[in-house]
Amino acid sequence: SLVATILCFSGVALFCGCGHVALTGTVSILEQHFSTNASDHALLSEVIQLMQYVIYGIASFFFLYGIILLAEGFYTTSAVKELHGEFKTTACGRCISGMFVFLTYVLGVAWLGVFGFSAVPVFMFYNIWSTCEVIKSLQTNMTVPGDQICVDIRQYGIIPWNAVPGKACGPILENICNTNEFYMSYHLFIVACAGAGATVIALIHFLMILSSNWAYLKDASKMQAYQDIKAKEEQELQDIQSRSKEQLNSYT
Repeated sequence: SLVATILCFSGVALFCGCGHVALTGTVSILEQHFSTNASDHALLSEVIQLMQYVIYGIASFFFLYGIILLAEGFYTTSAVKELHGEFKTTACGRCISGMFVFLTYVLGVAWLGVFGFSAVPVFMFYNIWSTCEVIKSLQTNMTVPGDQICVDIRQYGIIPWNAVPGKACGPILENICNTNEFYMSYHLFIVACAGAGATVIALIHFLMILSSNWAYLKDASKMQAYQDIKAKEEQELQDIQSRSKEQLNSYT
């Protein structure tokens, strides 16, 4: 549970922190080089701002959820029995453990989608970066003019087709790739994607732990019921033996 919690916190922190800064850098790149008219990318700016608010919520939620899962993992192990005596379980405790299993499964599936979605900007930035590398190689070999090679952001659907200029070619595109905004955003999106992957692994780890703990609680409840029945039978047997001795003494 402790390893899964550390991995979950690290993954969520990387995804939320790097993703927030990378989205801000993306807006800056679009405004400066691909969409000079603010009305053309107004919708995109609102969506990115909404995503940044969602990132705040994700970070807060998983901070609390990770602590809850860590506490649940510790309190359903034999450490509680060793420290506090006989282990006791209730139907409510088993129900809560089952609820955590279901909720963690749903979150794991959701984070698979987040992981896939976070790979989209990495793919886009990689295409732009690889195009800049092609331009550099053409300038070195002097084979084809680099002005003929362009990147049109409008084809990705993030800005409308009437956005001006909408594309960058040759040296202009190469200068964009050399800016700090592009360099930082590209690498931060990669780290954010890796953080989403780490979070998926952490949730899978949590799911295995919770399933094991739930089975442990189920077996413990059966053992507790068996011990109660056994104790009751032993008490009844002792009562029968004591009554038999009393009757024998009275007869004697």
